[in-house]
Amino acid sequence: MNQVNRGLCLIRSLIAGLLTTVTVRTNSRFSLSVQATPLSNDYCHFSSQDSTEKEQLRQSTIKGSKNAQIEYNEILVRHARLLSECRSQSWLHNQAIWLRLYPCDSLEGRIDEILDRLVNKGYNQIYLGVFYNGLVLLPKNDNSTTWPSILDSPNKENKDLLAEIIKKAHLRGVKVYAWMFSLNYGYLYGQRNDRQMAIARNGKGENSLAFLAQQSQLFIDPYNEQARQDYSELLRLILQRRPDGVLFDYIRYPRGEGNQSAVGDVKDLWIYSEASLSVLLNRARNNKGHFLIERFLNQGYIVPNDLLEADQLYRQEASPLWQGRTPADKEMSEPLNERYERIKEEIWYLTVAHAAQGILDFLNFANEQVKRQGIAVGSVFFPDGNQPVGQRGFDSRLQPWDRFPETIEWHAMSYALCDQPECILRQVQKVLSAATPNQTKVVPALAGFWGKNSENRPSLETQMSALHSNFPQLNSISHFSFSWQEPEFDSQRKFCKD
Repeated sequence: MNQVNRGLCLIRSLIAGLLTTVTVRTNSRFSLSVQATPLSNDYCHFSSQDSTEKEQLRQSTIKGSKNAQIEYNEILVRHARLLSECRSQSWLHNQAIWLRLYPCDSLEGRIDEILDRLVNKGYNQIYLGVFYNGLVLLPKNDNSTTWPSILDSPNKENKDLLAEIIKKAHLRGVKVYAWMFSLNYGYLYGQRNDRQMAIARNGKGENSLAFLAQQSQLFIDPYNEQARQDYSELLRLILQRRPDGVLFDYIRYPRGEGNQSAVGDVKDLWIYSEASLSVLLNRARNNKGHFLIERFLNQGYIVPNDLLEADQLYRQEASPLWQGRTPADKEMSEPLNERYERIKEEIWYLTVAHAAQGILDFLNFANEQVKRQGIAVGSVFFPDGNQPVGQRGFDSRLQPWDRFPETIEWHAMSYALCDQPECILRQVQKVLSAATPNQTKVVPALAGFWGKNSENRPSLETQMSALHSNFPQLNSISHFSFSWQEPEFDSQRKFCKD
């Protein structure tokens, strides 16, 4: 077994050990009502005629026509039935879209317009941004969280866009998942004097605001109790609106650019905040283990003399011990250099496993809060977020998605760039190979456009057809994102244009 694979196996083994001890095709056409055109194949698109009729009724409703309101409600119910029938007969049972709302979406009729456009393209699920860039989709007067509300306009303090879109989506037969950033708490959180202890830091004293070019991303220490309490309050309020599911995004550490996109040194790891350091040091199982972990963290390395110093200080102890470590037989009688080389490697992988375990602990903590409400849970990740780099390094995101709970949905951001779908297929295959068959629901997230290739990406139809041909067990796919699909409409929504 080569060194990289041995390191990966050791990381997975350590994570497993730490987890138990840390608290903190059918293209069928079918008969439909004569009142509507049959939906088009697997993607369930409505005809332009049906879409236009619905939009005209919506506009007449805004102008106050009671008859139009009645007809509009009728067509919404009819389209909901047609969409449900089409999806049930297609291999693609769920076609989802990623969506963010803007303050201007509080204008009369705007939510209806957004939802109608989504239904027209066959989407029966929405992944709605409820916490991103340090803002929350909650009414200002019902926002007891640490973060400001997305909608902060005068006279709209009680406007509940989240509750409204859930209600109106359900009328159309569309489910709404609350899409939430997780370890990325946003710039404003990092400006609070009373939250400095909650911020993740590396061994150079940096937080992610100093580390990243994108100054809006502020990552927290997943072991910090204050950070967890803040997130728990946010989750409580989101769950009160009864979304159909919750998707946890940014279940990872920041990813730098260039050489900083990989970690190969302990001081690259985001484990130097007080809570994370405390948990890591408490993983020691004897004084020698504690001494060497602390020396490794402070120096960024250990040398053979550090082992000798530990032996002198704690003569009554044998091998240094920490969680997950089983010393080699007769380790203390080995030549110093042999013992040093082994311990040096193992203590590095311990710190990597500790960093990864923080991510898993945070996800499990959030997952449990949602599960108690009987609401579906999913995690969002990049298939390459946990890859090894070089002889002993790792992708700096340290995203251990292959250790995510097998009972939640796995939403793999399959954004690989190539002229053909093969690179995307490889990413999805990697995820499916790690998932538990018949238990873990894998939902690939695709980027692209309907009916055209772009930026070395095939069209959405081409990508989905390739996925279905190669992985017929898949029945749910999502598209990132609505703003990409509708750039002009997105601009109108941002700037309150009609």
